[in-house]
Amino acid sequence: MSIYAFADMEGGRARRIYANCRYPSRQEGNLFLDFDGEVNLKYGDELPLHLKDFYALVAIRPSHILASRDVFGGKPLYYNPFSLSFSSFRNYFERQEEIVELMPGEVLKLGYDGSVIERKRYSFEDVFSLKEEDIDQKEFKEKFLGILEKLKPKGCIAFSGGIDSSFLASFYDLDLVSVTASEKEGEWLKECSKLMGKGIEIRRFGKSDVEEALPKVIDAIETTDFLQVSIALPIYLVMKFVKEIGYSSVVFGQGADELFGGYMRYTTMDRSKLRDSLIEDVRNIGVKNIVRDTKVAYSLEMKLIAPYLQWDLIDLALKLPVELKLRKVNGKVVRKYILRKIALDYLPKEIVLREKKAIQYSTGASEILKKIAGSHGMKVQEFLERLKTKNVTGE
Repeated sequence: MSIYAFADMEGGRARRIYANCRYPSRQEGNLFLDFDGEVNLKYGDELPLHLKDFYALVAIRPSHILASRDVFGGKPLYYNPFSLSFSSFRNYFERQEEIVELMPGEVLKLGYDGSVIERKRYSFEDVFSLKEEDIDQKEFKEKFLGILEKLKPKGCIAFSGGIDSSFLASFYDLDLVSVTASEKEGEWLKECSKLMGKGIEIRRFGKSDVEEALPKVIDAIETTDFLQVSIALPIYLVMKFVKEIGYSSVVFGQGADELFGGYMRYTTMDRSKLRDSLIEDVRNIGVKNIVRDTKVAYSLEMKLIAPYLQWDLIDLALKLPVELKLRKVNGKVVRKYILRKIALDYLPKEIVLREKKAIQYSTGASEILKKIAGSHGMKVQEFLERLKTKNVTGE
């Protein structure tokens, strides 16, 4: 649970509101939120335009209850208008059929009888400009590094040995932490950190670790979708490890693929389709990826930090011409071209140019999940759904 609130209802109206929150969310008087900056409720009707980061909040006001989310929907928030309950998780509510998800970019004002006083919704385009600008590599590099430098994150870095986390590891003076089931990846992580002149904490996980984590992961991300579960598993395991060794926050490299053209499917697209796909993937990054990772973090009371997904950096990347994201070099399309170009000033060439598999494959989490399902005589999706049913019924 992160943000949660419920009302003591009497005669169809709230007599008293009980609310609380858990780290990384915080309370300021009658304001409950997951957002690091200051919130001026004078701009309550336009919060998605003023709070430049992923956020979710509930404010108990004299005349109404105010709730809002950022335009990406990266921080989850649900409510029941009949019981005037709010939570970061669907499973907080008893009557699932009455749950309403606050939409990305929404600002909602509810009366104390549960009626909608006002509802507004702001779009991705209301916050970010989608127009390409004539930015050269030097200008981009200067602005990009300036934005990263201002962040000054605490905690440690979830290190994968790929370009995204390696660049952050070279830029920020933070400890490196990894989990993997793959002996091959484990060796690369050691070699990579050594090339960077850094130490690293690595925990190898296996079948029993996945079996223990699975019910908790499914409960946290509130879906049995195989892709989502297989990605969430190593994220959960690294956050759990990070917490065990004493950290309360962890830096991830999320967002670089969407912002700088990291997916293989981009390489077959013409310029127009590529541009549209890049914008669409950034637009959907909250509901498809960040909300999942946020729920995992909430379940462990950990803070997730994503330097590439700072609002100013997103805005800068959206303006960047696609030719600086994917570029043909010596007959081969180089993905995340501009990020690799900048990283060459910070990292050895073998790290910068190395291609890396997605986290669920590189760590071995997806393969272990399939083997566990197979040992029960099931396909993985059937197994995950059966596992969820057992969690619910307690069988």
